[in-house]
Amino acid sequence: MRAMRLRKPAPIENHPLELVELPIPEPGPGQLLLKVRACGVCHTDLHIVLGEIHPPRLPVTPGHQVIAQVEALGAGVEGWQIGERAGVPWLHSADGSCEFCKRGEENLCPQAQFTGFDLDGGFAEFMLSQAEYTLHLPQSRSDLELAPLLCAGIIGYRSLRRADLGHGERLGLVGFGASAHLAIQVARHWNCEVYVFTRSESHRKLALDLGAAWAGGVEDDAPATLDRAVIFAPAGPLVPVMLAKLRAGGTLAINAIHMSPIPEMPYERIYGERTLRSVANATYRDGVEFLQLATEISVEAETTVYPLTDANRALADVAASAIDGAGVLLP
Repeated sequence: MRAMRLRKPAPIENHPLELVELPIPEPGPGQLLLKVRACGVCHTDLHIVLGEIHPPRLPVTPGHQVIAQVEALGAGVEGWQIGERAGVPWLHSADGSCEFCKRGEENLCPQAQFTGFDLDGGFAEFMLSQAEYTLHLPQSRSDLELAPLLCAGIIGYRSLRRADLGHGERLGLVGFGASAHLAIQVARHWNCEVYVFTRSESHRKLALDLGAAWAGGVEDDAPATLDRAVIFAPAGPLVPVMLAKLRAGGTLAINAIHMSPIPEMPYERIYGERTLRSVANATYRDGVEFLQLATEISVEAETTVYPLTDANRALADVAASAIDGAGVLLP
């Protein structure tokens, strides 16, 4: 099978992903062998390729927004059939027995493993997944529509919840890439007034087309004080800037697995019972809930399609904020 493989992190202009031939893997107990049909391209993949976060081993095949077809079942697998369509998110598995898992917080499990990081992911023609963490998919949606939902959509949904967003509140979204362009659709369904902060003119236009009340830069004053906000851009200096735009008692959530340092700031930026909270991964339940909601309200992903062999170019476009919506690789 063909796979785009990372042997050593490097600047994206050096094309660090290499096209290689690998044997098709055999599913072990509890695993599914999947034939990849589409795989979304995520900023986390870029962090891995650039060496900003470090997989436990190299080489590794990135990719964790996978739409696939079940080709074979490992021993003991129940609830799946050969030929069925399946979705693979970032969370590959958790130990199920730690204090976090017992609280339904398997996203924080110290033994959690992640797709395309701890194990090979979907930038390939075939891959393995853990059956109990693999998502059943709505039949009404196409592969292209679904792929970005499996990380960008799920983590965006969790970010809104971790930001304590209530129906009808004013929400700020900072950065308007794959995740934010899906999160805004959920927020608008909850009758929230959304203000988008982004440098890209094309992203501002997309935000307004998707129902944003206003779009501008972080240096601009929004028309109203925010109740909640989510930062999607991995830039620490944005934190004090956005805290200054929040009302007392408001919440700022950071949706980033890697971020540059947060600078020293005056205490007044967080005083007034403002909350600053990170968003770490997502649970299996988040995926089930979001896919159900996305189907009910017809969340639509704007997609740019790349062949598998153009994975480096797709990641370069992510780095340059050159994609309106989400990139998707097709094997």
